[in-house]
Amino acid sequence: MSLRLRLTLLYASLMGGVLLLFGVLVYFMVSTMLVGQVDNSLETAYNEVIKGAQVNSRGSLDVLTLPRLDLSENVFVQVWGRNGKLSATNISQITLPLDPAGLKSPQTIFEDSYVNQAHVRVLSVPLQVNGRGIAVLQIGSSLALIDTTQQTMLIVLGVTTLVSMLLAGLGASITTGRALAPLETVTQVATHITRADDLSRRIPFSGQPTDEVGQLIVAFNATMARLETLFSTQRRFLADVSHELRTPLTVIKGNIGLLRRMGGSTDEESLSSIEQEVDRLTRLVGDLLLLAQAESGKMPLDMRTIDLDTVLLEVFQQMRILAGERLQVKLVDIDQVEVIGDRDRLKQVLLNLVGNAIKYTPAGGQVLLSLGKQNDQARLLVRDTGPGIPAQDLPHIFERFYRAEKSRTRSSGGGFGLGLSIAYWIVRNHGGRIEVDSKEGAGTTFCVWLPLAFEGTAR
Repeated sequence: MSLRLRLTLLYASLMGGVLLLFGVLVYFMVSTMLVGQVDNSLETAYNEVIKGAQVNSRGSLDVLTLPRLDLSENVFVQVWGRNGKLSATNISQITLPLDPAGLKSPQTIFEDSYVNQAHVRVLSVPLQVNGRGIAVLQIGSSLALIDTTQQTMLIVLGVTTLVSMLLAGLGASITTGRALAPLETVTQVATHITRADDLSRRIPFSGQPTDEVGQLIVAFNATMARLETLFSTQRRFLADVSHELRTPLTVIKGNIGLLRRMGGSTDEESLSSIEQEVDRLTRLVGDLLLLAQAESGKMPLDMRTIDLDTVLLEVFQQMRILAGERLQVKLVDIDQVEVIGDRDRLKQVLLNLVGNAIKYTPAGGQVLLSLGKQNDQARLLVRDTGPGIPAQDLPHIFERFYRAEKSRTRSSGGGFGLGLSIAYWIVRNHGGRIEVDSKEGAGTTFCVWLPLAFEGTAR
């Protein structure tokens, strides 16, 4: 059963339920009102009879006058004596009690009864003199008109309910059809994407983006944009990996051929070149494996209390040797900082950030390091005086295999665009964050925020 049909049946059922409840209420209210009017007419007739009645010498009730015909042409009067005999009536053709149960009632009652298959409303009043019962007065009125009215009401309410349910179902079908029309478009677009592999397709929507269907379409379009980005990244990944692997493999193959032509003599330069390219391939495979483990959650972190300032000093010593005389690596400010984390992974982050700063800072430049505390977090700054990163590249620098080509030129010893992705993942899984601030021609600053270890934390 389709959603449209289910909604149509739901709306029609709700309409039918509301009208049914309303009809039952109206039916009982009108019936009560009509029966009340009959009871009033019976009480009026009773008062007329009592005015013209008297008790004779035998202690029985004599009715001198009966109700006027203009009072009600449907009023029937019976007076039953103590001996259970009919002593007076205005309907000689009926000799049976209008309400047999009412003759035995010790109090005044209104009851519905059937006399010769005629439905009547009967008022039974026991009459007493000095506490002694002398007769029972029964006054009845036909309910044929009320019965006809009730039947007509049932028919009208039933037909009205059915017609209203049909109209509500029709209106609901049209309304839901228009409301769900964008969902059919979603299905068609999704089917087209599946068949044509066209992730650039988006669902057009001209309605309110804040309603449920609008939110669904916005979420769907956002998902498609994300998928398109992921597939583009995957294609770029395949292209980059193919390019990066082709070059070292070609060099290795060429040098091996050269060694063979040399007849077994050793060429140290060729062997060094082979070793360097093999090292590049090893780093690439290692980074890819690390990312795969990180994203699959299979790389556990050895979390413990560490001195981040000690780790920074180790990285500073190593990177200063790496920079040599080409540029200056300075430790501007350092504070004693303890954090909870994996020492090796956090050192890997620092090596990556400082290494990138050294790599892309021209000769004569500076790489400045600082570590301090701010509120309940540790703040690590890595600032360089390099060419900077273009604004359009900043949102993408933590993506895998992404490199800002305009500001950071590739070299044979360059990376593969994985370092910042790995650093981002490590910092995020330590409860921290990485921020970057860069302007072309004014250098780049990376800021790493990590939660401080509280006192009493187990080492």
